[in-house]
Amino acid sequence: MSDSQPTAEQRGEQILSVFGTAFGELLAADPAAFRVKFRKMAASAFAFYRGTACLFYQDIAREQHGGPYLDDRTSRVWIHGDLHAENFGTYMDATGRLIFNVNDFDEAYVGPFTWDLKRFAASVALIGYAKALSDDQISDLVRAYAGAYRERIHALATGAKDDEVPPFTLDTADGPLLGALRDARALTRFGLLDSMTQIRDAERRFAPDGGAIELDAATRYKVLAAFDGYLETLPESSLARPDSYRVKDVVGRRGIGIGSAGLPSYNILLEGNSDALENDVVIYMKQAQTPAVSRHVTDPAVREYFQHEGHRTVISQRALQAHADPWLGWTELDGAGQLVAEVSPYAVDLDWSDLDDMEEIEAVVADLGRATATMHAAADDQSGESLVPFSTERAIDAAIAADSDDGEGFADLLVDFAHSYGARARGDHQIFVDLFRNGRIPGL
Repeated sequence: MSDSQPTAEQRGEQILSVFGTAFGELLAADPAAFRVKFRKMAASAFAFYRGTACLFYQDIAREQHGGPYLDDRTSRVWIHGDLHAENFGTYMDATGRLIFNVNDFDEAYVGPFTWDLKRFAASVALIGYAKALSDDQISDLVRAYAGAYRERIHALATGAKDDEVPPFTLDTADGPLLGALRDARALTRFGLLDSMTQIRDAERRFAPDGGAIELDAATRYKVLAAFDGYLETLPESSLARPDSYRVKDVVGRRGIGIGSAGLPSYNILLEGNSDALENDVVIYMKQAQTPAVSRHVTDPAVREYFQHEGHRTVISQRALQAHADPWLGWTELDGAGQLVAEVSPYAVDLDWSDLDDMEEIEAVVADLGRATATMHAAADDQSGESLVPFSTERAIDAAIAADSDDGEGFADLLVDFAHSYGARARGDHQIFVDLFRNGRIPGL
C-alpha cells in the first residue's frame, strides 16, 4: 500500500469518482435498486468490500505495477475477479455430482493471479476483525490460505493424479464444507419450484407474488427471441432431449443481491428432462456487467476475445469451473450481452456466522486455498480456450518457487496486504456511510 494516505475528504472524492465510472449508467436507470444495494453495503465493512470490487482494483492497479511473482504468464491467467470469503458454496456439476467450490463468476477475467489471492486475503482480515480475532490470528489464517494454495498448485504442477487432489464432494470434504454439501443434498427441485411457481390448469406457471414482474407482449417476444439465440451457445451434450427447452412461462425479476442492482433480468420456466411437473427447470437471463478487472487490464487480445459481457462471463466460468452447469450459456437482448444459467436448487453458500473456533476457521481457510488453486489450474491450455495457451499451475508454481525465502515471502506478501487493505476497507466503509447518509452520492 502507498505510504501517503489521502485525507477522508480526498478518499471520499476518490470513492465517488470510482462509483460514477462503475455504477453511473445503471444507477441513473434505477436509483431505487441502488438505494437498496447501498443500504446493504452500509451494514458492515465486509458488505461494503463485497460491493466495491471496482474500488479494490482501482487501488491495486494504481499502487502495484508488476510486482512479486508476476511475469508475462502469471500476469495473464484466468482469474475469478471477486474472490472473497463468501463467494464459495455448492453446485451440482454437469455429471450430477455435488461440488463445493468457488461460485459467482460475474467478475471473471484474465489478469494477475495474485489479484485473486489479495482480494481473498483482505476479506479474511475483515471477517477476522468482525469476529474480534487478533492481528496475529488473522495473520495465521492468511498464512494457512497461502500455504494450502501453494501446496495444491505445486501438486497440480508436478502431475498429481486426480485421486491425490480430488474436488470437495460428499466423499472428500469435511467440517463446514461437508455441512454445506449435506445441506445442498437435502434440497430438492420440487422445493425450489414450490417457492417460485404454482400449478394452474394442469400446467406449471410462475406465481404472481415472490418478486415476479409480468411482461408485456413486446418484451416477452424479445426475451423469447434472445432465448432462441441462447440455445445455439449450449454444448451438444446439453441438447439430449430437445423438448427440455420448451418454454412454459417467462417473467421479469428485480435485481437481487449486492452485485445485481439495476441489472435487468428474467426468469424462464422450462419443461425439463421429462413430462413430470416436478422436473421443470427455472433458468435466469440477466444483463452481464463489465468486470472491474477489465478497466485495469489493457491487453487488446483479451478484450477482443469476447463478443460481449455475457459471452465473457460464460467462457470464463467454463474455463475456471470443471464440468460447469449444463444450462450455462449466453445471448443478446437489446444489444446487451446476457448471461443465462439455471436457478439451481442445490446452491448453498458457506455460512461464516457460526464459524467461531479458530482451529475450525483455519481448516476452512486452508480448504479455500486449495479450492482457489484448483480453480486457477483448471483454466489453461487444457480448458479448451486459446486465450491462456500454457499450463497456469506450472507458471504459478515456478514463480513462487523462485522466491529466495522458500515461499515465506509469498505468505508475507498476502499477510501484509490483508492487514493494510483490511484497515483501508474499514476506513472506506465509514467514509461511504457518511457520504450516503448525508446525500453526497450523485443520483440518489
